[in-house]
Amino acid sequence: MTIFSHVTIGANDMAKAKTFYDALLKPLGLVRRADYPDAASYGKPEGPTPFWVVTPLDKKPATAGNGITIGLEADSRAAVDAAHKGALAAGGKDEGAPGIRENYSPNYYGAYVRDPDGTKICIVCHKAP
Repeated sequence: MTIFSHVTIGANDMAKAKTFYDALLKPLGLVRRADYPDAASYGKPEGPTPFWVVTPLDKKPATAGNGITIGLEADSRAAVDAAHKGALAAGGKDEGAPGIRENYSPNYYGAYVRDPDGTKICIVCHKAP
């Protein structure tokens, strides 16, 4: 059973957000599947689109939640590295370079970035090398 149906992240500048998430998600095998002026959805080339970036419907500015981290699973450590690099090249801010986080588990290879609106994103591979 899947716990989550989807994740939605707010954005203040959709052009910047789309550039950032295109670069972050491509190494994870996710592509932009729907593209609207105020929203974009991402998923595998076929199937559901569980990841959305939107301009808030209440028309208030998007803000990053304190203590909130969106965790994205990667198939390999190389994909973590590529996603982190792509996110930084697309305007993201580094919150932790790729590497082992033994305090989580011996095979937790993760990296952290902030999107253009400050939302914290973790990219992680749980597989042994």
